[in-house]
Amino acid sequence: MAMRLVKLSKLVFLTRSTAAVAAVTSRGYAAGGSKAKKGGKGGGDAPKASTISLEVKKTTVVGANILKDGADPKILPDEEYPEWLWRLLDKRPPLSELQRKNPETLSYDELRRLVKLDNRARIKESNSVRAKN
Repeated sequence: MAMRLVKLSKLVFLTRSTAAVAAVTSRGYAAGGSKAKKGGKGGGDAPKASTISLEVKKTTVVGANILKDGADPKILPDEEYPEWLWRLLDKRPPLSELQRKNPETLSYDELRRLVKLDNRARIKESNSVRAKN
């Protein structure tokens, strides 16, 4: 019984002391806030407008450079890029649609996608069954 009282008193003391420290170390702010000077030197902290010309924006990919000493890559004509690049954003059929089709009529890419999505679904089902047990 006495041991509980000692632990309880330490807990109360610690919580009160940490609350007092937090109250002392917390920063208070002035009621009115500071007002910025108008018309002073330096102008302010507003971001500068972009000075990149429209011609440069049309011929280069601005901001795509990842190298320290490199330059932004130039935009090439469409014929210069590989054919697969233009198919990246095409919609691909979901698993349910692939399962409805005859596997013999599927292309190699569709068949590979069917196997991948089917395996993923089976693994998720197995994991959910194991989690319930």
